[in-house]
Amino acid sequence: MDGGQVTALLDEFAAYGLRVWVAGGWAVDAVVGRQTRPHADLDLAIDADQQAELLALLGRLGFVTTVDWLPVRAELTAPDGRKVDLHPVTFRPDGSGVQSGLDGVSFGYAADGFATGLIEGRPVPCLSVAQQLRFREGYPPREIDHDDVALLRGR
Repeated sequence: MDGGQVTALLDEFAAYGLRVWVAGGWAVDAVVGRQTRPHADLDLAIDADQQAELLALLGRLGFVTTVDWLPVRAELTAPDGRKVDLHPVTFRPDGSGVQSGLDGVSFGYAADGFATGLIEGRPVPCLSVAQQLRFREGYPPREIDHDDVALLRGR
């Protein structure tokens, strides 16, 4: 998926008042302000309260569910091969949130975990540098994680 396709989808979501934040590799690029590598998909942290609306909109846009591990995550694929990976977040009154994980694990999002970055020179909602670094702890890093962490720490 390229940057123009990412921003077009984000525009669609915003037009319907849907709250999403770019996560994964695109979030690294958003906080860096430039695309650093190709991306196979678009990871999104989404407001769990809007999950049904977001899934319906993606369906109208031609996406079909190819992985359904809800409430943990869902992956949807468009006929042209674009993929969106959704991660529902339940928000607390203080602005922090929690995402369900497999086997009873959960992932915390601090209130400072949400920020604004740039894709294609446009402001986009994304996970903050601090949140992205927190998500890269606690598992053996892959080569790409080393690269992403170096970019994030440079911010």
